[in-house]
Formats: sequence, structure tokens, C-alpha cells
Amino acid sequence: MQKKQVLKRLLAVSAVAAMLGSFGVQAQTSGQTAQQMSQQGAQGNPNLTGKAANDGTVGNPNSQGMEDRSAQVGSTSTATTQSGSTGTATTQSGSTGAAATGAASGTAKLTRADKKALTDMAMSNMAEIESGKLALSKSQNQEVKTFAQRMIDDHTKAQTEVQTVAQSKGVTLPTELDAKHKAKAAMLEKLSGDAFDRAYMKQSGLADHRDTHGKLKKGLSGAKDPDIKALASKMTPVVEQHLKSAEQLSASQSRTATGQSGATGTTDSGK
Repeated sequence: MQKKQVLKRLLAVSAVAAMLGSFGVQAQTSGQTAQQMSQQGAQGNPNLTGKAANDGTVGNPNSQGMEDRSAQVGSTSTATTQSGSTGTATTQSGSTGAAATGAASGTAKLTRADKKALTDMAMSNMAEIESGKLALSKSQNQEVKTFAQRMIDDHTKAQTEVQTVAQSKGVTLPTELDAKHKAKAAMLEKLSGDAFDRAYMKQSGLADHRDTHGKLKKGLSGAKDPDIKALASKMTPVVEQHLKSAEQLSASQSRTATGQSGATGTTDSGK
């Protein structure tokens, strides 16, 4: 009986040992399988569920692709920015071209009468300024010198306004006197004393202002540009005042010359 009991115990111990050995093998196999799965995941095996965890690694071809695409997106953004800058430059260029075209178009709209009105006003102003300077240097008559200074001041102001309008319209004004006014200036240069005063008042005071007045009236009726018409309208009363002053001064010179002539004749007769 005792032998049978010992035998049963040995059999039981053997069964327990076999069971424990079986559990150890399964645990070892599970550990190896887990280790293999971990190694395959680290190598980026696309069939493993751990793929998402490795997508962000540098070695992952998907991650590299994302990096490449990011670079391409950046390049595209840069190209778009450059394209936008080019478009802005093109727009600015277009605006400049439009402004230039507008200026040229404004000039093209001027009629021949408009341009002539501007150049006539400029020439008249220059002639009065030059002859006025000559009178200041040669005349000995204070009334003549005062008249000459007024011509210089008023026509210099008028010339500045003419130049401003001409520049805005794209019109080139003359920069020197024409042949007719140069000839008159040369004639005055040769005179002196009372002869100069009378010639200056007859020519620059009367004849030139009458001629200027007539051209201004013609410009008012023939010019189409509103700025040029306004300029001619502004100059007209100034020229009329100059002409009136010249007529009065010329009349005074005539009376003085007549009185002097009469006094000389009386003296001669008395003798």
C-alpha cells in the first residue's frame, strides 16, 4: 500500500512538472514573437499595425515623402509670392503707362489755336520784360522808369502762370524773342534821352500792348481748352490797364514836347 501511494505522488509531481514546462515554453514563444514584431515595426514593415507610429521617423519612406512634399509646397508658395510680386510690378507699370498715355492724350487734345494762344502770350511777356529792363537802364525820365518797372513785374508774374499751364499741357514755349521783337530791341538800343523815351512808349507801351490785346481777344474766341481761355481772360484786363497808362504817358510826353517846342519858337520870335 505504501508503494502505491508513493507511486501516485511521483506521478502527480511529474504531471505538475510537465504542466509547468509547457507554460514556460509558451511564455518563451510569446516573448520571441513580441520581440520579432517589435523589430519588424522598427524596420518600417508596412504590414504591421505599428506603421502609424513610425510615419514620423526620418527613415520612413512615407515620412521622407512628406518632407519632400513640404519642400515642394514651400517652393510653390515662394513661386506664388514671386508671381504676385511680378503681378504688382506689372500693375504699377500699367498705371505708369496709363498716366503717360493720359498726359499724351491731354496734349493731343489741344488745338492749333490753343497752342498758338499760349506761345503768343509767352512771346508778349518776354518782349515787355526785355524792353522794360532796357528802359530802366537807359531812360532818365522817372515816369518812364516807373512804367517800365511795372511792365517787368506784371509780365513776369503772367509769364510764370503761362509756363505752368504750358507744362501741364505738354506745350514747349519759346525761350528767346522772335525776329520782329529782336529788331525792335536793336533799334531802341541805338537811342538815348527823350528820343529813347518816346520810342519806348510808342513801341512797347502802345503798339505792343495793342497787338497783345488783340491776340488775347482772339485767343478767348478761338481757344478750346478751358485753362488756356481762363489764362487769356485773366491777362486781358492787365494788358488793358497797361495800354491805358501808356496812352496817358505818351500824351503827357507829347504835351511836354509841344510846350518845349512852343517856348523855343516864342524865344526865337522875340529875338
